[in-house]
Amino acid sequence: MDWIRLTKSGKDLTGLKGRLIEVTEEELKKHNQKDDCWICIRGFVYNVTPYMEYHPGGEDELMRAAGSDGTDLFDQVHRWVNYESMLKECVVGRMAVKSAVPKDYREEKKVLNGMLPKSQVTDTLAKEGRSSPSYDWFQTDSIVTIVIYTKQKDINLDSVIVDHQDDSFRAETLIKDYSYIIHIELSHEIEEDFSVRVVENVGKIEIVLKKKESTSWKHLGHPLENHNSLIPKKDTGLYYRKCRLISKEGVTHDTKLFCLMLPPSTHLQVPVGQHVYLKLTITGTEIVKPYTPVSDSLPSEFKEPVLLNNKYIFFLIKIYPAGLFTPELDQLQIGDFVSVSNPEGNFKISQFQELEDLFLLAAGTGFTPMVKILNFALTNIPSLRKVKLMFFNKTEDDIIWRSQLEKLAFKDKRFDVEFVLSAPTSEWNGKRGHISPALLSEFLKRSSDNSKVLICICGPTPFTEQGIRLLHDRNFSKEEIHSFTA
Repeated sequence: MDWIRLTKSGKDLTGLKGRLIEVTEEELKKHNQKDDCWICIRGFVYNVTPYMEYHPGGEDELMRAAGSDGTDLFDQVHRWVNYESMLKECVVGRMAVKSAVPKDYREEKKVLNGMLPKSQVTDTLAKEGRSSPSYDWFQTDSIVTIVIYTKQKDINLDSVIVDHQDDSFRAETLIKDYSYIIHIELSHEIEEDFSVRVVENVGKIEIVLKKKESTSWKHLGHPLENHNSLIPKKDTGLYYRKCRLISKEGVTHDTKLFCLMLPPSTHLQVPVGQHVYLKLTITGTEIVKPYTPVSDSLPSEFKEPVLLNNKYIFFLIKIYPAGLFTPELDQLQIGDFVSVSNPEGNFKISQFQELEDLFLLAAGTGFTPMVKILNFALTNIPSLRKVKLMFFNKTEDDIIWRSQLEKLAFKDKRFDVEFVLSAPTSEWNGKRGHISPALLSEFLKRSSDNSKVLICICGPTPFTEQGIRLLHDRNFSKEEIHSFTA
């Protein structure tokens, strides 16, 4: 908040008195000291000198990118931070672009009528040794069907994200570590709702759009940014859509279950183990935070779903009274909107293949990634013998979904849960303390000597780092451990 107040004070934070300049690599390199620090992120150069004392990660972390292009470092550490909004008063200018052969403008504006000639998609995948994705379209009097041919067999409904906002139609298909993007300004109007179907054994995706008027389309539309291109997932940027707050209910004294509804013009299913970013505008500045969606309940609650799961996203969120983001989120009224990004994360469902023992270590709201993992593992992995959760909290009042977890353990003999408290009352009869060799020694017992094991861990950074060290000390390999960021 102090930084936001400074940016709104009218003080010249760039040192250039409002001028924007073109910055060469040579010029950027000169500004590499704490009292004169410029950093380039995605082609824009920022004077971060006045931000030094406000940076949560400290001055040394910023200095790692001083006088250079810090895009990769930024993405590694906190890709989710909305730096454009946070540093908009610090913009020095753009990086000078080296001369290149210009694109043919006429080719860029060519109307889309089915399959296009070879594009950067082909070039990218040729290097990877895989068949390139492509798309086509056809129509009847009432519908338009866009067909994406991924040439991959591990495609499912989680793999494709579709948004129709105003005249823009955007479909992003996740193929390994790449995104194949269809991005079009449609030539005619369509209804809000559409359907998405995946033929998994051939990797074909069909997106069926409903025409507003039953006229024949001569072409699909005009290309927009990144249309018909295959881009490394890390370079696609975050794409948001506005979701409506449907409900919020208390779970513990400081944690609530929020339910957001996707717009009817969006298809989005967050894969197991992945997170999204929630964005709010607070005092004129966009603030972004990562959260892992959860199921609305654990599988022990065999109730008829009241809501259609694929249109609703649930979040367990702890409200910090002195925080910046969560109090604003908590003050939203039913019907208000929150911007939600595309999913991110490096957890792969393939890690569950032939899994026999699944151990989950969670502290506080680090429990959230474990919810969908529990649901998926217990319902979709036939080889699974044992799932154990060790759940660390301060007090009994802090335990999220305690009764649901205990019911699940009672109903499914493969599942066991242990609660560990660091500040219990004298009446507490369970385990006490913090993550330690003694607690893990008893907890991490395999169902057989050579069973296939996966250990998932999530919580505050000190908890996760200590846990990983202890797991390595017990000779678990990197492949057997997956850590999430709380």
